[in-house]
Amino acid sequence: MTPVRRALLVAGVGGAAVAAGYLTHLWRIGAVGPVAAEDVAATILNSTLHTLDGTPQTLAGLRGRVLIINYWATWCAPCREEIPLFVRLQQEYAAKNVQFVGIAVDQADKVRSFAKEFKVNYPLLIAGIDAVELSRKAGNKAGVLPYTLILDRSGKIATSLVGGISEARMRMALATLL
Repeated sequence: MTPVRRALLVAGVGGAAVAAGYLTHLWRIGAVGPVAAEDVAATILNSTLHTLDGTPQTLAGLRGRVLIINYWATWCAPCREEIPLFVRLQQEYAAKNVQFVGIAVDQADKVRSFAKEFKVNYPLLIAGIDAVELSRKAGNKAGVLPYTLILDRSGKIATSLVGGISEARMRMALATLL
């Protein structure tokens, strides 16, 4: 074996080992792997949250739509970056029975100001730290924000996305459900 081939072989094996380690890390924090059980999706849909004016509300009435549930906060930089994308996609996909919902782990007054500034065109609900725990049960093992769940029309979790989301990644996730 020539020195060049040996170097390429070592580099290839090393690259595969690094990739395997990274995938293992993503699996451990919940970024990849099996989606949450149906009972967790039902719990999320039936959990009582509050609108920005304090009215109790659940997501159960949104069954039958593709539902994008985004856990976020006004102080979270990646959350702030992806909200304009969600506003655009809500406008674009509304006619296809797609509904975005933001679940803010934050204070209502801050979320109201944020919603006005960013012209948010989808429901924003307020939740406490218990929402982060529920997101952990739904696959967000690290408890990070932002965390996005995509439910199919039957209310089952189709996919979960950890961290900030690119437009291409969101469109790809939605394409499989429409």
